[in-house]
Formats: sequence, C-alpha cells, structure tokens
Amino acid sequence: WLRRCTHYLFIVVVAVNSTLLTINAGDYIFYTDWAWTSFTVFSISQTLMLVVGATYYLTFTGVPGTATYYGLIMTVYTWVAKGAWFALGYPYDFIVTPIWLPSAMLLDLVYWATKKNKHSLILMGGVLVGMSLPLFNMVNLMTVADPLETAFKYPRPTLPPYMTPIEPQVGKFYNSPVALGAGAGAVLGTTFAALGCKLNTWTYRWMAA
Repeated sequence: WLRRCTHYLFIVVVAVNSTLLTINAGDYIFYTDWAWTSFTVFSISQTLMLVVGATYYLTFTGVPGTATYYGLIMTVYTWVAKGAWFALGYPYDFIVTPIWLPSAMLLDLVYWATKKNKHSLILMGGVLVGMSLPLFNMVNLMTVADPLETAFKYPRPTLPPYMTPIEPQVGKFYNSPVALGAGAGAVLGTTFAALGCKLNTWTYRWMAA
C-alpha cells in the first residue's frame, strides 16, 4: 500500500504542477508583443508536462485510456484554478480549451495498438504528442476572445509597465510557431516519455529498498 500511495502522490504532484504551468502559459496571450515566442515556448513546456505525467500514470496502471484520464485531470484542475480569474473581473470564456485530451488519446492509442510496448510508447507516443499539442494549442488561441482587445478591456492593475500590451509583432521571431513547437516537442517528447517510464522503475526500487 505504501508503494501505491507513493505512486498516487507523484501523480498528484505532477498534475498540480502541470496545472500551475498551464495557468502561466494561458497568460502569455496578454503579452502580445511576445505572443508567438511565448506560444512556442509554452507549447513545448505543456507537451513535456503532459507526456511525462501521462506516461508515468499509463505505465503505472498498464491500462490504455489512463493517459486520457490524466489529461482530463489537468483540464479540470485548470478550469477550477482559472475560476479565480472570474473573481478578478476577467470573462470566464477567457480560458484554455481541453487541448491535452486529443494528444493524450494519441498516447493511449499507441500503447493499445502496440500491445503495451513501452519502447513504441516512448518513440511513437512521444513524437505524436509533441507534434499534435502545438496544433491544438493554436486551436485554443482561435477560440478565445481577441487577446489585444481583452488585454485593454480587462487591464491588470498589477501588470508591470514593461508588460503593458502593445501591438503584436507577428512573425518577428518565428515564421511558424506551430511547426517550431511541433519539431522541438517531437524530439523532447520522446525524452520525457522515457523519463515517465523510468520514474516507475525508480519508484519501485526506492520503495523496495
């Protein structure tokens, strides 16, 4: 029971950290001058948080579908946490859509289709999550209100002067933030999928010591 509780504790910690990271990532559309730069960076960071937690949870249970459940946990945590924005005067529709679920479903699909092969999960699953999440993240941007309009309509009193929204310099840094995020995410996603699998081994060894 101690080993199982330790696993669940790790899962909760990773899910909470994923939620905190996502809330910060959701803030970037206020900083419109850095929108595409931040989009790429946060797409990659969300990819890594999703893939390490979902892989860890998936290989822990050994049940295809668990990764999607983990993505749902991240989504619900984020919705609850962002409910605080409503109290601060922000529109409640200014919120992230469940962009992790389709990517988590791909992870589950790979695990199921390869008959629970961990190496295939790491290589194919990591690549698929890394390539798909920036695409769904762009869909997320399209579903929210115009960032510039929202930033001026709901000014943040604590926003420092250097973060004041200005006209965006679209394309100033990257020609295709989705492609750049997908490329980097595909490479790093495999690494973090391997880490997620390895966490199980480490945890079992630590609990058995």
